Amino acid sequence: MSSRAVRIAQLMCHATAETLSPLADGVLLRLRVGSGRATYHRYDPATGEHRINYGVRMVADKASPESCGAWLSAREIRGRGYYGGVLSESNLLAHTCCHEFAHLLQTRQGQRRRGSVHNQAFYRLLDELHWDGHADALRSTLNQYSEAMAQPLATTAVTVAERTAHGSGFERGDSVRFGRELQGRVLRVNRRTCTIEGTGHCRGRRYRVSPQLLQRTQD
Repeated sequence: MSSRAVRIAQLMCHATAETLSPLADGVLLRLRVGSGRATYHRYDPATGEHRINYGVRMVADKASPESCGAWLSAREIRGRGYYGGVLSESNLLAHTCCHEFAHLLQTRQGQRRRGSVHNQAFYRLLDELHWDGHADALRSTLNQYSEAMAQPLATTAVTVAERTAHGSGFERGDSVRFGRELQGRVLRVNRRTCTIEGTGHCRGRRYRVSPQLLQRTQD
């Protein structure tokens, strides 16, 4: 993976700590960079630690019109009007920080439950981060950091390439959710669909699903 993607993932950690962490004063938060696509928030009740992981392959995906549309963050920006509904590298990565931090706030309020992750409470918190100006502040900070390292994030709008399964960004082994509380791992990427092997309560089942209906989940 490119050193640029690693560095930008690191800057996302710094920007999150500077602009969003104060909104959850007193929370023990660890921000880290992962080597793959996995981008998630986790909470350890034993230690009280919240962890946000930004995957470097996710960063690379969101710099490319061919792959950025596969991510939930792209659908949220366009569907909910975040950042004016404009998809750009800068907007996608800034929104990713907000998305994961909203999960922290959701967990802290006791509104995250098994099978109910991207729920009404989550989107209320995510909306507030955008409408109260915190998302704009995060994006501004992230852009300043990237400009300082002489590799500024692109701010021009991109046209997302039409997605086939092979161009969706999903790979064998990716954890996904779809439908009403269905979950699994990508077993095969076909021309138009992905073959999903069920996990958890869906174990033992297989599904063929359009990539547009899949959402990545943490392992």
